[in-house]
Amino acid sequence: MSFRSVAEMFLHRVAQTPDQVAFEYPDGSAWATMTWRKAGERVRALASGLRALGLASEERVALLSGTRVEWILADLSVSMASGATSTIYPSNTAEECAYILKDSAATFVYAEDAKQLAKLTSRRDELPLIKKVIVFDGEPSGDWALSLRQLEELGRAYDREHPEAYEQVARAVRPDQLATLIYTSGTTGLPKGVELTHDCWVYEGWAIDEMKLLTKEDKQYLWLPLSHVFGKVLQAAQLQVGFPTAVDGRIDKLVDNLSVVKPTFVAAVPRIFEKVHNKVVMGAKEGGGLKFAIFNWAFGVGRQVSALRQKGQQPSGLLAIQQAIAHRLVFSKLHQRFGGRMRFFISGSAPLARDLAEFFHAAGILVCEGYGLTESSAASFVNRPQRYRFGTVGMPLPGTEVKIAESDGEILLRGRGIMRGYHGKPGETAESLDADGWLHTGDIGNLDGEGFLRITDRKKDLIKTSGGKYVAPQMIEGKLKSICPYISQVVVHGNNRNYCTAIVTLDEESVKKWAADNGLGGQGVDQLAGSDAVRKLIQGYVDELNNGLAKYETVKKFAILKADLSLEAGDLTASLKIKRKVVEQKYRELLDAFYSGTLADMGSSSEGGKGEQTRR
Repeated sequence: MSFRSVAEMFLHRVAQTPDQVAFEYPDGSAWATMTWRKAGERVRALASGLRALGLASEERVALLSGTRVEWILADLSVSMASGATSTIYPSNTAEECAYILKDSAATFVYAEDAKQLAKLTSRRDELPLIKKVIVFDGEPSGDWALSLRQLEELGRAYDREHPEAYEQVARAVRPDQLATLIYTSGTTGLPKGVELTHDCWVYEGWAIDEMKLLTKEDKQYLWLPLSHVFGKVLQAAQLQVGFPTAVDGRIDKLVDNLSVVKPTFVAAVPRIFEKVHNKVVMGAKEGGGLKFAIFNWAFGVGRQVSALRQKGQQPSGLLAIQQAIAHRLVFSKLHQRFGGRMRFFISGSAPLARDLAEFFHAAGILVCEGYGLTESSAASFVNRPQRYRFGTVGMPLPGTEVKIAESDGEILLRGRGIMRGYHGKPGETAESLDADGWLHTGDIGNLDGEGFLRITDRKKDLIKTSGGKYVAPQMIEGKLKSICPYISQVVVHGNNRNYCTAIVTLDEESVKKWAADNGLGGQGVDQLAGSDAVRKLIQGYVDELNNGLAKYETVKKFAILKADLSLEAGDLTASLKIKRKVVEQKYRELLDAFYSGTLADMGSSSEGGKGEQTRR
């Protein structure tokens, strides 16, 4: 069906399948269920409560919470009340929260708990537009905050007085109306608000349904951050298709929950597959010689089977018998760990190492990689369970146009999923969206003869960790240099890695003066760079830096070079800007050593190593 808005999609879903399970969610040590009828009732109460508080069409309501069922209900309530959701990660600092709230001109905030409320309270003087903060957990006191329960009570009272208002407002929402304002890091470090309309999400739901990727018989396990576009697109798919979703954003519970929930598909980022891979391999090694030998034999068989299936063939004869034995002895345990019903995983938000995809495929578990940007509503390309090619991000979704720029190989996208623009930034919008509606992704790639897209490089320096988080290295480098007078240059590294690291160089004049004052006079910079005292000095400033960063931005490890970066050595441009790729390649061994022993560093060279893919 064709819908005008997310609001209309939700009304249709509740009317069509009122008694089917919409959500499962943790309730103490057990799992509770919520039907579409009950979800409809709660969303109606929340939306009516927002209207009672004075929410106007397209006014922003920020969501500051981890992934949980209340996040979804709150998000839907904003759409049903004709508002627009602005998302904030719960890991964001108070300063970052305040920036997004001010930039988006939000008038209300849904906050998870007292901890998130405290961030807002500490910046209240900077947030005059915020009328109320609605807290999911607990019963807050004071004039500024109210509980979710209180908002629902207010909404039910408003609904009794205006019984026709809820559906009238919802059905009046336009396709071109702002639905979601998702903030993504820019190269300057200041996040940009990406404006996604109702039609963007309607399109995504339709395209996923059109591919028959998912059916109403499927069951989703949803743990992804819903403040991220990858998590959001899964909501649109659920409204369109109607499958139930088990919701729990606690990452430490993910693997254990799978065996209880028994989903048929899960969307995840590469870091999750890296962790599972490492745990499986280490468990086999710890089992001893015979167990590890059987493990290696089974995966040898599995790789032969995988190679055949990638060609569209099935094993037969002796190989089929060996595959059945390998499954019984080794692979079945992994399948049961995932709940025993898994049809496939979807990997996105960051590049998936081909070796990792082939490891799981050898065990009979398909990981379908996809690709998209916040600016394209997340899903633009995806490998299908029936048609996949490892090392690629699959084929375009129905209705998404793609072309490769002749000048530099940049990937250009066009279609209903493309953003309306960057909030309040017409100049940057014009740089990314040309006059013909093509989104310039900043990624370099090529299409094969069957339409599979392979991403080979990136045009911009923006870092994306293997956990799918964007990091602006220039912002971090600038902050560290601004607080530490002993540093000359900083290069923050972490693209496709599971955490950020850095190379630093010393400012000769200032560090020699410090050395003279601390009993280390007479030593050269190369000697000071290797001293424990200087390392402790720099570590203190790195700790200070990290205290002001979101967790995923923090610098976990660093190395001090014996010599400064220079124009003469080819490290800097004529205008003295760092040649990032040159420096990273020059110190590749040093950087790789930071991640030694983790699968996260496989194929992650920023120079385009074998099997490497990058994302904006």
